[in-house]
Parts: sequence; C-alpha cells; structure tokens
Amino acid sequence: MSTDTHSPPLLDVRDLSISFTSRGQNIPIVENISFSMAGREILGLVGESGSGKSVTAMALMGLIDAPGVTITGSVRFKGQEILGLSARQFRALRGREIAMIFQDPMTAFTPVYTIGWQIDEQLRVHNSLSRKQARTRTIELLAEMGVPDPANTANRYPYQLSGGLRQRAMIAMALSCNPSLLIADEPTTALDVTVQAQILDLMRKLRTTHGSSILLITHDMGVVAETCDRTLVLYSGRVAEEGTTQDLFAHPQHPYTAALLASIPPMSGPRPERLPAIPGGPPQPAERPVGCAFAPRCTYTHATCLPAPPPPLHVVGPDQRVACVLPTEGTPLPRQACSTTSFAV
Repeated sequence: MSTDTHSPPLLDVRDLSISFTSRGQNIPIVENISFSMAGREILGLVGESGSGKSVTAMALMGLIDAPGVTITGSVRFKGQEILGLSARQFRALRGREIAMIFQDPMTAFTPVYTIGWQIDEQLRVHNSLSRKQARTRTIELLAEMGVPDPANTANRYPYQLSGGLRQRAMIAMALSCNPSLLIADEPTTALDVTVQAQILDLMRKLRTTHGSSILLITHDMGVVAETCDRTLVLYSGRVAEEGTTQDLFAHPQHPYTAALLASIPPMSGPRPERLPAIPGGPPQPAERPVGCAFAPRCTYTHATCLPAPPPPLHVVGPDQRVACVLPTEGTPLPRQACSTTSFAV
C-alpha cells in the first residue's frame, strides 16, 4: 500500500447532497457525504444497489445536469472547488485530470466508431497530438492493458470485442491522458471470474505505473478486500461506516457492514450451506424513516434508533468512523468469518 497521506488530499468531498424534484417533491438521493482521497490511494465505495454510489460518481464528474436536480456541498480537487464549474470547464477537466470507467463499456462506447478512433479523439483533444501520434499512443495503451494484437483491435467496433476486451479498452481510454483520479464504477460487473481477476490485477498496477488514485465503486466486498486501502460504506444515500479496509473487515462497527461481510463465503473452515441474507430491502428515497434508515432491517434495533435523526459519524478507532449508536453503548458485533480474508493491498 503506497498512499501519500502527508500531502493535502487529492480529492476532498464535504457534505455532498444530491436531490431530485419529482411531482413537486424534493427527494434526497445522497445526504451529507464526506470523504477524502490521498494521492495514489484506492478507496472503495460500497453498498447495495440504490445506495447512491453511482450518482455520487456522476456528480464528481459533473455529469448530472438534468433539470430539477440540486447539488450542494463542496468538492475540492487538487485544492480547487469543482462543484459548480461550467460545462466547458468540466470538459477540460474530464479525461485529462479525472477519468471514469463506466459500468457497462458496451453502452459507454459509441457504437458507430471504432475503439481506436474514440481513444484517438481523446488524445487529440486533450494532448494536441497529430492523427499519427494519437494512433501510435492508442496502440501502446491497448498493449499496456494486455489487449492482444492491439493494432487490429483498434480498428474494431465495440460490438466486435468480448466483455473483457471492451473493459480493457475502456481502461485504456480512461488512462490515455494520465489522469490523477480514476473513478471505476463496477468495473468487473458481468465478467467471468478469470477476467475479473485480470482486471483487478490491472487496476492495482495503475497507481504504480501511472500514479493514479482510484475510487472503486462496487457492491462486491471480496473485490474491496483484494483491492482497496480504505472503504466507505453507503446505505440509503448516507455514510454508514468508513475506515481502513483491514480494520473495517476485521472489526465492523455498523450492523450493515457486518451483514455485508457475512455474505462473503469464508476463506477457511467449513463452508455454510446457505450464506446469511439481509432481510427486506433498502427504503425508497422518498420513504426513508425519520431515524436510522437501516433500522427496519437491523437485528439490533431498539427504541433510540427509530424516532431520532440518524446519528452522525463518530470516531471508534484511529482510522474508523461509524454512524451507529451501538459502539457508544458497548454492544459488540459478532466477528465475521470473512475477517480471515487475505489482503493484497
């Protein structure tokens, strides 16, 4: 693990809130999310579908411009406030300083242009390269990503490539201008296990070869364990817990974090016939309870969890914070079998 923790944060997000207006009602999607990222750090952003992970990433990239959307808070990148930049200012920032690997490369790529043309275009726009220089660099990038026969692959259309090759091409395009921050939204979704392992290994090498920090968005706690330095757990648009990945896996302080970890098959000992499942589902944004949003699904719920506003994040360890009353009450959570996961960060 090689992060620059003594320098000012590369990315500093404070009280980020995103809400949508529907039928005259203001519906909060993300509420008061705060986190920071150091240089060369890999931060995991985890939670079930609908927890606010992808919409947070879209806000960081300046890709939410629909009418009826309200975004408040502060997002500072390299010390500069980027929340509220104009579309033109964001276009200059995207690709060159902040890049994103989208969840589905098949729909993220333009289907009527070849893979090479789309990477060439980004290089020419941001790096002012000639056509020949851009194509040479495109082939080099595809080769670095482990794409076989990169010169011929560059001339193919997205539909002509497998899922794994499209994902590698998407990473190549994201890294074409050596961005300082790479946002990876579910980069291993719909890939087979072998290709997943290759993509994760490739991402771990990115900060070494390119010096990039990576915000890894996923619902797969196993992926987080093998890849991330720190982890931020979201539930229903709010931060439930954050800390170093090793501490969070070994000593989860929020019942939701513990439940997510319990869903991972143990790395040693007898394998259970059925993995534990969290009953119910996350509330709809317009139907969140007044108190803790996880309370209806939590086995530790008691009277103080329901009527009062959700507790703020408070420190429970040197690098761990949690939004739950249980740690302050001294209620221990069971140590999860998955805490024996081997860490490769």
